[in-house]
Amino acid sequence: MTDDRAPRATPEAPTPASLTRLVAGRLPGLLGFRVVAADEHAVTAELDVRPELLAPNGYLHAATVVALADTACGIGCRLRLPRGARGFTTVQLTTSYTGTAREGTVRAVATLAHGGRRTQVWDAVVSDGAGRPIALFRCTQMILWPDPDGVEA
Repeated sequence: MTDDRAPRATPEAPTPASLTRLVAGRLPGLLGFRVVAADEHAVTAELDVRPELLAPNGYLHAATVVALADTACGIGCRLRLPRGARGFTTVQLTTSYTGTAREGTVRAVATLAHGGRRTQVWDAVVSDGAGRPIALFRCTQMILWPDPDGVEA
């Protein structure tokens, strides 16, 4: 196992394939996260439901749904970062579940609700393979700026 803890840069010409590779070897990659479409206003991502992603009750684990939605929103935030920003971090998230899945593919469609200089707010709808919503997700991302004194936090 490698000790790869360094931040990964957003690809200069992002494609769904390059954005999917960005998460390889990290939690989203381990879950099977893949980007289907992306631009600075919306990201569509999905993952296949596997037995390892289920809770003991046999249904898709809530944390899997959050990881899918949060990662889709995070990819969108990366694509929308203001010039000069050094990154972002999630400062708040909420999820309301309206259903679940036991098999198939689940999809998150993340859309930008607010794109400010200090924060971004992203919404995501996670749906099952039949297109039925199973979760409504919202997160707030704080934009990180370089320290004017050059001191790293």
